[in-house]
Amino acid sequence: MTKNRKQIRHYHEPGDCHELTFSCYQNKALLTNDVWNQLLCQSLDRALVRYELGLIAFVIMPDHVHLLVYPKQQECQIDRYLFAVKRPFSYRIKELLMQAEDPLLDELMVRDRPGSTVFRFWQEGAGYDRNLSSQKVVEASIDYIHLNPVKKKLVEQSRDWKWSSARWYESEGQIVDSDLPVISGLSWDFFEAS
Repeated sequence: MTKNRKQIRHYHEPGDCHELTFSCYQNKALLTNDVWNQLLCQSLDRALVRYELGLIAFVIMPDHVHLLVYPKQQECQIDRYLFAVKRPFSYRIKELLMQAEDPLLDELMVRDRPGSTVFRFWQEGAGYDRNLSSQKVVEASIDYIHLNPVKKKLVEQSRDWKWSSARWYESEGQIVDSDLPVISGLSWDFFEAS
């Protein structure tokens, strides 16, 4: 019996931004630990530099992550970027769980095939990737991303959610939190240049 996996084709047209979403395994609320969220932010930063992407907006929710990124070069490798974020982070979390002998480790060890198990922090598959090619759509995406914690009733106002770029936008780029990934925003001439 073969599994039906949803396949996502990542494609890129010059001038596109990418709205990305990926979820924790079985939509478990695994991203509620500040230390883990800091590690995820570090992983995001390293991968942004490696694949020459800029971060426009983000939110880390308890069970999923939303990112809005844009390429700083012509070639854009979203699938490799996501792999470079998720795999090292997942490996580090597995190590921490093993060191602490945390029972969560057993929950996240999944039978891969008969006689074989794998650690699964993230839901299988590529997640969600939507290409955005206008300022209006990007602005709507930023609002959607920032309103996630409010809609889930985690906070009353977007700016109150630490694991988001909302405060950066509200302060016009003046608030920088060293726990968060580097936010570059997006110059609106980005769309004119493509």
